[in-house]
Amino acid sequence: MKDAIVRKARESAELKERFFREEADRIETLVRAMADAFARGGRLFVMGNGGGATDAQHIAVEFFHPILEKRRPLPAIALTADPALVTAIANDRDFATVFADQLRVLARPGDMALALSTSGRSPNLVRALETARELGLLSIAFTGGDGGPLAELADHSLVVPAFSIHRIQEAHVTLYHVVWDLVHVALGEQDVL
Repeated sequence: MKDAIVRKARESAELKERFFREEADRIETLVRAMADAFARGGRLFVMGNGGGATDAQHIAVEFFHPILEKRRPLPAIALTADPALVTAIANDRDFATVFADQLRVLARPGDMALALSTSGRSPNLVRALETARELGLLSIAFTGGDGGPLAELADHSLVVPAFSIHRIQEAHVTLYHVVWDLVHVALGEQDVL
């Protein structure tokens, strides 16, 4: 058991180190694009399924209610946070439209849509990023494996090169914390973390 614990931790650390080293330029480009969108009044809409749904809520809280006093709140909304609305849309229309329908009502050009998916193949996230493109939103995908259709649809896609759902999710958590931190730095706040 101890060997397995150490092996899994090492796999996670090695994957993240390789991913961030290889994707640093693309992450910087994304951070600057998001900072620019926030500076112009854009809002961030975040979505995912399963663990990605809770990650979406985590991201929205990080931006909306930063834990550091010196960081300003930025407008972010998790489209997964209202179970009554999500289940009503799924029941009355189609689960594939639960995020796209919300974007059509809530989003405006200049906003951002971030989809989290370990496979990049979730139909409701694909529909959401198609809708984001139609609406003139900055679209972002955090995926894994080969990236799936989401990687092709997004203006900015970051694909964790793994097929283990757990390793992908672990890298995504680190990724969104790094992005959150550096968006604030790009907006002129101190790099205190």
